Order: sequence, then C-alpha cells, then structure tokens
Amino acid sequence: MPATPWDLDEDPDDHDDDTAPYWEAGHHMPTDARAMGLSAHVPDGALLDFAGRLDATNRRHRVTAWFMLLVFGMPVFFALLRVVQLF
Repeated sequence: MPATPWDLDEDPDDHDDDTAPYWEAGHHMPTDARAMGLSAHVPDGALLDFAGRLDATNRRHRVTAWFMLLVFGMPVFFALLRVVQLF
C-alpha cells in the first residue's frame, strides 16, 4: 500500500544526509555567482536563482523568460533612444 501524506508511520524529515531540501532557495545559483558572494537573500542573487529555475521545455517558463528580457531590456532601449535623440 503506498504511503499517504497523512500517514503517521513515515517521518518526512527522515533522511541520511544533512543537505537542505530541494525547494530551499539558492540551489540553482551559478558557481561563479556563489564565488562572488551572491546568495538568494540579496536582490541580484534572488533574480539569478529565479532565472536558474526556469525550464526551457515548459512553455510558461519560456514566456516568463522573454517577459523578463523585455522588462530588463526596456531601460537600455530607452537610454539608447535618448542618446540618439541628443545627436
């Protein structure tokens, strides 16, 4: 009989190693970012961790990635327009 979530005989915290659970933030951080001291607790590190969790095979994740690219690219585009307008 398969174990159910409300089965009291099985301890969900019973595991051999002391690693953090997979859902904890910071597991998808690039090693270079960790070497620079970024973690999921600072804004830049949280953004990198979020982007590292995106899966290219999931359509919603691809749409989210394109939306993020658009949002972060718009200030650069407007700054370039301002420079072109000055000359």
